[in-house]
Amino acid sequence: MEKRKKVGIMGGTFDPVHIGHLILGEAAYRQFDLDRIEFMPAGNPPHKRHREGRASDGERVEMVRRAIASNPHFTLSRREMNADGYSYTYRTLETLCTEHPDTDYYFIIGADSLFDFETWREPQRIVRACTLVVATRNQIAPEVFDREIQKKRDQYGGTFLKLDTPNLDIASSHLREMIRRGESVRYYIPDSVIDYILLNGIYRNNHEKESSGEHI
Repeated sequence: MEKRKKVGIMGGTFDPVHIGHLILGEAAYRQFDLDRIEFMPAGNPPHKRHREGRASDGERVEMVRRAIASNPHFTLSRREMNADGYSYTYRTLETLCTEHPDTDYYFIIGADSLFDFETWREPQRIVRACTLVVATRNQIAPEVFDREIQKKRDQYGGTFLKLDTPNLDIASSHLREMIRRGESVRYYIPDSVIDYILLNGIYRNNHEKESSGEHI
């Protein structure tokens, strides 16, 4: 019998992608012996496609592509970059399972998503389509986190696994603000992504090009 494939899914807006995303992906890959991690940027709805101070869909995809380029077991998926910008996790996962019946999917979420999982669209269908891998949060006591994981297991009957790595408390919104103010984000964001942000003036008002003397 052929061995089933094991694929991790890292979803998010990645606006911008940062080292916290990459560390979580690598940790999940190693802890659960996955074949690869798919980074899957979420699309923006039409009415939010040109939000002030945010990157476009194409820019976010390119930033992820650059961030993961050196890692052979990280791949980029444009699956959720659809025309209307609306995508739901349960639909994406069910489609993947239908298209790849020989693959088990591990969907990586943060601790915050664990606590508000009931608010997601069709959570019951999500747990049927994948294994949930939950990153811990330093601000959450281990016993509180473990209790919440067990509660979700009992509530949905699905598989919720704990990712044994610190969840770096890095917010993309904070990084956008740092860039807007001209502050350095070195080591928070891969150099190749910083170069792209600088070249295209992303996160600056009106996407103005940076002068050669400025840095972020």
